Amino acid sequence: MITTITFLLYFAILMLIAIVAFYRTKNHADYILGGRTLNGVLTAMGVGASDMSGWLMMALPGSVYLIGLSKIWMPLGLIIGAWLNWQFVGKRLRVYTEVASNSLTIPAYFSNRFHDTSGILRTITGLVILIFFTFYSSSSFVAGAKLFSSTFDISYQHALWICSLLIVIYTSIGGFLAVNWVDLFQGTLMLFALLILPAVAYFNLDTNLFDTVKEVNEHAVTLFKDISILGVISLLAWGLGYFGQPHILVRFMAARGKADIQLGKRVCMTWMILSLTGAVATGFIGTAFFVDNPLQIHDAENVFLKLAQLLFNPWIAGILLAAVLSAIISTVAAQLLASSSAFAEDFYRTVLRKKASQQELIWAGRMAVVVVALIALWLARDPESSVLPLVSYAWAGLGAAFGPVVLCSLYWRNMTRNSALFGMIFGASTIFIWDIFAKLYPHNYWAGLYEIIPAFIMGFVGIWLGKFIGQPVTENIVNTFNDMELQLAKK
Repeated sequence: MITTITFLLYFAILMLIAIVAFYRTKNHADYILGGRTLNGVLTAMGVGASDMSGWLMMALPGSVYLIGLSKIWMPLGLIIGAWLNWQFVGKRLRVYTEVASNSLTIPAYFSNRFHDTSGILRTITGLVILIFFTFYSSSSFVAGAKLFSSTFDISYQHALWICSLLIVIYTSIGGFLAVNWVDLFQGTLMLFALLILPAVAYFNLDTNLFDTVKEVNEHAVTLFKDISILGVISLLAWGLGYFGQPHILVRFMAARGKADIQLGKRVCMTWMILSLTGAVATGFIGTAFFVDNPLQIHDAENVFLKLAQLLFNPWIAGILLAAVLSAIISTVAAQLLASSSAFAEDFYRTVLRKKASQQELIWAGRMAVVVVALIALWLARDPESSVLPLVSYAWAGLGAAFGPVVLCSLYWRNMTRNSALFGMIFGASTIFIWDIFAKLYPHNYWAGLYEIIPAFIMGFVGIWLGKFIGQPVTENIVNTFNDMELQLAKK
């Protein structure tokens, strides 16, 4: 009952913020980008909270619990990738999206950046976003269902419906403003939980941590045991995904200015390093804590939940479990919102209703949230579903489809529309092809390579080939790029 009350209070806070944001949302630009009003701290917490999701508090601790410290290469790759994204993408994207006809979405940015009047680039970009974000959202629904099922002792199916309904209501009502205001609150709650829980768990151990973990799995305390060079490269390669995640890139676009990007980088990287360290520590300490009653493989992703319920009184445990829900909601809300904007801006207004009013676009976006959520709900229906494989697939798909194109569009003055189109198609299609190859030949050495690596490479190959096809770069494209460089050089 106490845990239920805690959850209800938490969700009441979210809904209050969503309702306030609802009345402050005057047009579609407010709904999907918040009017470009985010300060540095809000930008930082928005990037961090929307990035990590239930993966941070469930999948990562679970994988460390099962395998050991060799999983640390993944968070290390993410830290490097996130820093590079802030350093080389943040400011340029913020300036370029405003210079390029005040682009509100990534598809709109590509279309305006390359002066594509045909609409094909915008449509394909929106389609890729909808496909991979549906998989991504389903991973958050799986994490949420496991949280509710474990906490309230209800069936996975009932938990899935309850969690999904709460998320859809909150996202549909509040839009971008609500998501960002709440991310500050949720990011702080997540950091508190990931620092306090492993610390309390460690001090409640009555044995030596490393000796006990060695008894369970002697390889769990090493960084390289039972992992190949290919495995290390694959885990580090998760960092490549940052360059192509629309729900993260849009936070750069929504910042007030360049100075806020600089402040946001410092705040976000601090938050990220501390949070990832806490998540790894939770899984590692959990191995020793449950030495006499180990968790089953399918239950390993609940190690954070189990520790919270065992170590704290119901009120504190409820707050810590609400932090897991915070991680889930932060990401899935950002993903559903990005899907919503892709549909409303890049399909509904571009193809179906070119003269749609602002209110009509807002409601079209809200309907898109419901539709994407229903498909993601269907994908998450299996109670044996795991969070990490779904996140891995969607992360690679978005990173490879958009990452090379985003990087080249920001730094290559003479890049053409066909280069962007070919890069996107080559990157996204390689994800599907490599996934099929890995399933057909699971024992092949290269099948263990994370698909984002070959797909990222093929994205650049597509960009290079595209320059030889169609019209060369136009004067308008070059002038817009030069304007971006001038704006970027101003203080």
